Amino acid sequence: MTHNRGIISRGNNNHFSNIAIGTNAQTAATAPQLSADPALEADTRWDLGIVTILSEELRSVIDELHLHRHKKPSGLYFYQGEHTVPDTTLRVVATQTQSQGQRSTMAALENLRRHYNPRLWALVGVGGGIHDDHARIGNVIVSTEVVYYENRKINPRGDVHRRGEHRQAPAHVVHAVNAYFTDHGTPARITGQTTVHAGNHYEVYPGVIGSGEAVIADRDSDIRTYLATYNEKVLAVDMEAGGLSQYWQENSVDGSTNPGWVIIRGVSDNADEEKGHSHHELAARNAAHVLSRLLPYLC
Repeated sequence: MTHNRGIISRGNNNHFSNIAIGTNAQTAATAPQLSADPALEADTRWDLGIVTILSEELRSVIDELHLHRHKKPSGLYFYQGEHTVPDTTLRVVATQTQSQGQRSTMAALENLRRHYNPRLWALVGVGGGIHDDHARIGNVIVSTEVVYYENRKINPRGDVHRRGEHRQAPAHVVHAVNAYFTDHGTPARITGQTTVHAGNHYEVYPGVIGSGEAVIADRDSDIRTYLATYNEKVLAVDMEAGGLSQYWQENSVDGSTNPGWVIIRGVSDNADEEKGHSHHELAARNAAHVLSRLLPYLC
């Protein structure tokens, strides 16, 4: 008969921890190490993830919501903070894409999802206005609908037939935006923004965003003509909203709840020959301020 005392190990790759052997032996158990990054803890979701494209846009969001820089071990930079609205405090994170366009926007959304898993996405910044009355420079367009205009057929004689894709944000986001305009009117008129960055008075309209890969600087552009005939409520154009709506659509099959989304575009130009950068700061600041006013409704 064989009497075994202690530990017998047969085989490879064995690992033992918190083991004491012998009379009066003791062991001190150590608590498992938790991630230093709160965004990676289990069951943790952030309330709002913001995507910006230009540095002026990110700075405007940082200033409006009082965010602070946070660098991930991977080298990615995010800007985090808390924003108080009636009845709750929201956890907010913002990031900037590497470049303009739909593809970089989708990559930024994936980074936000992987590190913060926000309940709502917001695309905030500047856009080109294509409606003479509603989309004047400095005004802000709040959109829960996107028309992606790039899909097209080129016929043998060279004529182009565009095939737009139209997507709408989830119903609860549409209801929230509608509630904002019910309370503040359409347009919502904002005054008192007397800073070096923002105008004293501007208007906020609900509307549709036309999105593609083109920088439009021609009032007679066939893209403008197409959007006006596709839907007369297209008020502004950008190069990123299509990526946001596409990313949302393709992730809607996930078992977890898919975040809602909203687009907020300050009008920095009229998508014509006078297009330039001189009003980026104004438009970005106005858009960031409208975001802060919408948060009690959205979150």
